Amino acid sequence: MGLIMIVRSILLASALLMAATATAFAQSNDDAIAAPVLRADVTVTSDVVRIGDVIDNAGTAAQIAIYRAPDLGTTGSLPTAQVLAALQAHQVIGVNTKDIKAVSVTRLSRSIEAQDIPQQVAHALEHRSGLGDAANLTLTFDRDLQDVQLDATYTGNMQPVSTRFEPRSGRFDVSFEISSDSNVPATKLRFTGTAIETVEAAVLARSVERNEVLKSSDVIVERRPKAEVGGDAATRNAVVGMQMRRQLRAGQALRTGDVTKPDLVQRDDNVTLIYQAAGLYLTIRGKALDSGAEGDVVNVNSQQSKRTISGVVIGRGQVAITVATPRLPSASDTPINVGAAETAPVSVAASNSSSVAPKTE
Repeated sequence: MGLIMIVRSILLASALLMAATATAFAQSNDDAIAAPVLRADVTVTSDVVRIGDVIDNAGTAAQIAIYRAPDLGTTGSLPTAQVLAALQAHQVIGVNTKDIKAVSVTRLSRSIEAQDIPQQVAHALEHRSGLGDAANLTLTFDRDLQDVQLDATYTGNMQPVSTRFEPRSGRFDVSFEISSDSNVPATKLRFTGTAIETVEAAVLARSVERNEVLKSSDVIVERRPKAEVGGDAATRNAVVGMQMRRQLRAGQALRTGDVTKPDLVQRDDNVTLIYQAAGLYLTIRGKALDSGAEGDVVNVNSQQSKRTISGVVIGRGQVAITVATPRLPSASDTPINVGAAETAPVSVAASNSSSVAPKTE
């Protein structure tokens, strides 16, 4: 009986061992014969397309290059038949195509847009050799700017490493470096051209004459080279309603010295002379002998008295006059003289002696 039990145990163990071995062999065999599977969409970062990029289960052939990658930032298409032929050349067969007609291959990149380049250059030139803020710089490049495509590994910022500017000619030469997150040297970008500092200026929309008062429609705002308008460029708000000192043509930028406060009184114009005091308001007519803006002192010929009177311009055709009022001395302003106080009655008496009889002794 004991012998039978031992035999049964040995047979059971043998059966279990054989089953485990068969399972392991089956799994190993499945791994060895796993069919490669074609991918419909492929992205690459290098300049070549490898077998491992286009199929799954590529095995030891994964790193073999079979095509050149598209240009940076672009996408290309490979017919499935062409891909299979390339794979067969490297003994990769039995590919499951999943009815894919073509393989799309995209090369990843980092794009620096053309519209962002002027801002980077302007910041590099800011406050150099007399230049002002970057926002006030107008740049003209020697070549038309286009988007720059870099390898996706170049993830660093644009760092200026060389900046040159010639104030007389306005020429600039700026170089940048962009670092990579892989073990490769930084890439360089260089830009050349001219830079001009500009300012906002009030510009005439039409030609104007001397003494003409500017209206809102007469003035527009444009950016002009700072060298053209100088450091005293006028703003639009500051010139509207002001009077021209000289004649200017349309398109000319205005300076602060080109305008002045408008004359509210013109020479030889009829004006109103105004006298105002506490409880009193008088007006008379007169003729202006001078022109003047608000606050200016002008001479006016009074039509009533025919006298010349000076006054201050206070409005359109209005001149205010003031009359000096004599100041009465106060008690505190009168000096005290003891001798004079004592002799005052005597002098009064003396003055009255002619009408008073002499005293009889």
